Amino acid sequence: MKERIANKFREIVSGSPDGKPDWVKLIAHGEGAGLFGPDSAVWQVHGTVATLVGGIRALLLQAAHPAALTGVSQHSRYESDPLGRLAGTSRWLTITTFGSLEAIANEAARVNAMHDHVKGKFQSKAGEFKNYRASDPRYLLWVHCAFTDSFLTAHQTFSYPITRGADAYVREWSASATGLGLAEAPQSVAELKATMNDFLKNDLATSDATAEVVKFILKPPLGRAPLLFYKVLAKTAVSTLSPAQQEILGLKPVGPAWRWICARLLKLLSLALGKESPSQEAARGRIARTMEDRDS
Repeated sequence: MKERIANKFREIVSGSPDGKPDWVKLIAHGEGAGLFGPDSAVWQVHGTVATLVGGIRALLLQAAHPAALTGVSQHSRYESDPLGRLAGTSRWLTITTFGSLEAIANEAARVNAMHDHVKGKFQSKAGEFKNYRASDPRYLLWVHCAFTDSFLTAHQTFSYPITRGADAYVREWSASATGLGLAEAPQSVAELKATMNDFLKNDLATSDATAEVVKFILKPPLGRAPLLFYKVLAKTAVSTLSPAQQEILGLKPVGPAWRWICARLLKLLSLALGKESPSQEAARGRIARTMEDRDS
């Protein structure tokens, strides 16, 4: 039973029942620790099941930006292949976290090639119609901050430790955006909060597509059992958004009981999945091999 639950979860997130999609092989290849390494705050934050809540929260936050929302509604495959989109996002996050520098560069090139096609017009908070491109610095900054804030918030919601501190996580993870074309990103929690508040004041707004996209994020076309599991994650993600963010997304406040349920569900899932993911194990094997080669 435990193994079946674990395998179903792995299939939803990665597209592979054993949790070892083709891109895990990319993490195993190459040399060195990559951008971060086993002792980094990034490994510690991205190595827990709290990322499940963080990922849903990040998708919701991105939908609060009219340009990002337009990009999703016009160019994303979220309706035709929701699990494929989730697996694609997991691929980028996981390779960037655990991969070698070569693997990270190749993954950034893949994402940048996709971004080249994401462009169009959107209606700004002020009501003006403006052009957008996924590669625009302001757009990239929002997506990066939405991810950073969400994974950090989810991690802290369940009181998971960050040995090096939250500022270290924000500073370290800023390096992930460089390959995507973002030259400057927040370097501390204070800078991250200031940037998020700036977006809230000047950019975030409700648009015609908000309700449809948010509804899909909260209730994707999954089977009955996976959807019950997903509902707990989604309700918890909503509970971690600020009242202003919830209002923009048309969401009602969520009670603390969902966090209590989710904490116990994630604990059971952690026991089912084991201490480390296949990606972490592949990364540790690569790093160990590199050290042996240097010593020989």
